[in-house]
Amino acid sequence: MRRSWPLLVLMCLTSAPLFAEERRPNVLFLIADDLNNLLGAYGDPLAKTPNLDKLAARGVRFDRAYCAFPLCGPSRNAFLTGLYPNSTGILANGQLFRQTIPSHRSLPQAFRNSGYFAARIGKLYHYNVPNSIGTNGHDDPGSWELEANPAGVDRLEEEPRITTLTPGQFGATLSWYASPKGDRDHTDGLMADDAEWVLERCARRKDRPFFLAVGFFRPHTPYVAPKPYFDLHPESEMPVVQGVKEDRADIPAPALASGKAEQDRMDDAKRREARQGYNAAISFMDAQVGRVIDALDRLGLADETIIVFTSDHGYHMGEHGLWQKMSLFEESARVPLLIAAPGLATKGRVAKTPVSLIDLYPTLAELSRVERPANLQGQSLVPILKDPEAVGRGWALTQVVRGGAQAAANRFFGYSLRTPRWRYTEWDEGRKGRELYDHDADPRELTNLAEKPEHASTVDTLSQQLHAAVKTTFPPSGQTPEIRPGMWPPNLTNP
Repeated sequence: MRRSWPLLVLMCLTSAPLFAEERRPNVLFLIADDLNNLLGAYGDPLAKTPNLDKLAARGVRFDRAYCAFPLCGPSRNAFLTGLYPNSTGILANGQLFRQTIPSHRSLPQAFRNSGYFAARIGKLYHYNVPNSIGTNGHDDPGSWELEANPAGVDRLEEEPRITTLTPGQFGATLSWYASPKGDRDHTDGLMADDAEWVLERCARRKDRPFFLAVGFFRPHTPYVAPKPYFDLHPESEMPVVQGVKEDRADIPAPALASGKAEQDRMDDAKRREARQGYNAAISFMDAQVGRVIDALDRLGLADETIIVFTSDHGYHMGEHGLWQKMSLFEESARVPLLIAAPGLATKGRVAKTPVSLIDLYPTLAELSRVERPANLQGQSLVPILKDPEAVGRGWALTQVVRGGAQAAANRFFGYSLRTPRWRYTEWDEGRKGRELYDHDADPRELTNLAEKPEHASTVDTLSQQLHAAVKTTFPPSGQTPEIRPGMWPPNLTNP
C-alpha cells in the first residue's frame, strides 16, 4: 500500500487548483479510541498528557462534549455523517451508513468533493480492535482519496504475551501489556510517522487544502504501550473506586447492563493493573499526537490548519462498578473535545455549554466554506468558538440500546439528556427506570433523584425536553434510512 503513496500524493500536489477563491483552511482531525476525560487539560491529577494539554491551550476546550451513542460504530457513523443513530440506522458495530443511507455525503467526502485532499490514517470508521488493525476495517472508500493502515508489533507480534481477563480475547475484554518495543514499533507510532510523511508532502503545495484524519487505536483494549509509559503510572498509585454497592442501590437495572461477569471478579490488584494499562496507553497516544502536531508546526502549516482532537465515546474505569463503555453515565457518554482554529482569539478558553460530536460536521464545514448536506442534525460550534460563553443548543443527547441491537422483539432504548446542571435518563420511556443526577452537587452521579418527590417537577420538565430532543434525531418524513424491519425504537415513532 505504501508504495502507491508517492504517485497518489504527487497527483494531489501537482494537479491544478480547483478553486480560485481565497485559500481555505486545512483540517487535521485527530481522534483517539475509547478515550474518556482522564487528561491533564480536564483536571485529572494522575494524567501525563503534556501534548494534549498544550493543544487545549492553543484552542477551545469543550468541557461538556458528548457522543451520540457510546459504542464505536454507531458513534463514528454519527459524527462522520452529522446524523444521529436514529437517522443513520446504525445501532451496532459492523455496520456502515452506506448500507442504510447510501447517498448521504460523509464529512470527509464533503471536503473531498470541495477540492480538498482527503486522507485517512488508521481508524475513522469502525475497526475491530485489535483484529482489524492493518486493514480497511469497515471503512468508507468514498470518503477518502488516500487510506493508510499500518500495523505494528502490538498487532503482529505481542498478542500472545498480553494479560487478559478472558483467555483468547483482547479487544472486548480488559487486557494490557507493557511492551519492550519502542514507540515507532507500535501501530500508533507508525501512524504518526505516516501523518508526518503526508504533511511534508502537502506542505510543498499549499494551494490545495487538505483534510487529514488520523485515528489512533489507543487507549482501546488491549492497553499495549511501551514500558516507559507504564512506568509513568506506578501501579501502587492507581485509584480503585470505592462504595460501589451503595452507589448501585438506586440505579435501574438497564443502566448497569453493560457490566461483564469477568470484571466483577477482579480484585483490587487487578483493578490497579487495568487502570495502569489504560493510563499508560493514554500517555503513549498523547506522545504520538504531539509528534503529529510538532510536524504541523515545523512545516509552517499550523497557522492555516484547524486542529480537532476528540474520542468516539467515553470509558468507565470502575465507576458504578462498570468498565469500558455502553452506559449512559457521564464517564461513558462524555468525551474530550479540543478545537484550535486559526484566527480565533479564544486560545486557552473553556466552553461549558453541552455540545455533541454530531456538531463537528456543520462546524468544520462552516469554518472551511465547504458545502454541507441540508439534513445535518448538529449545530455549528463556530459561535461558541468565537465566544465560549455562548450557549448554543444548550443540551446534548446520548442513546444506547438494550436487549440486543438486532433482536427487535426484546430491544428497548435508553436516552439521556445532559443540560448544564442535570443528567436525565429514561429507559424504555421510563417504563424500565429513570435517573436524575444534579451535577452541581453530585458530579459523580452517585445519587439518583428521579423518584424523590421534591424533584418531581424537574423530572417532568426534563422528560418533556428529552422527548422533544429525541424527535429531532429522526429523519424527515420520506427520508427514512433503508434499514431492516424493527430498527426503529418501538415506542418512539418517526415524527
